Amino acid sequence: MSHEEMSHEQKRHDQLTTAPDATEADAAPRVEVTERDGVTRVNVAEDAAVRPGPGPGMPEADGESASA
Repeated sequence: MSHEEMSHEQKRHDQLTTAPDATEADAAPRVEVTERDGVTRVNVAEDAAVRPGPGPGMPEADGESASA
């Protein structure tokens, strides 16, 4: 199958699993998209390895108050 004939999901999987040390887990979905009544909601998947939020060194990540 040529690259042009591949679906978006097939292209994504191909791109995320072609690196030398890549695994199937690298291609796992990281977000869940739902649409209801004209509203699109995007949530980070519960089992995503990386989640958005404050990074190391940020008071919120270190359990400190932001106003401390």
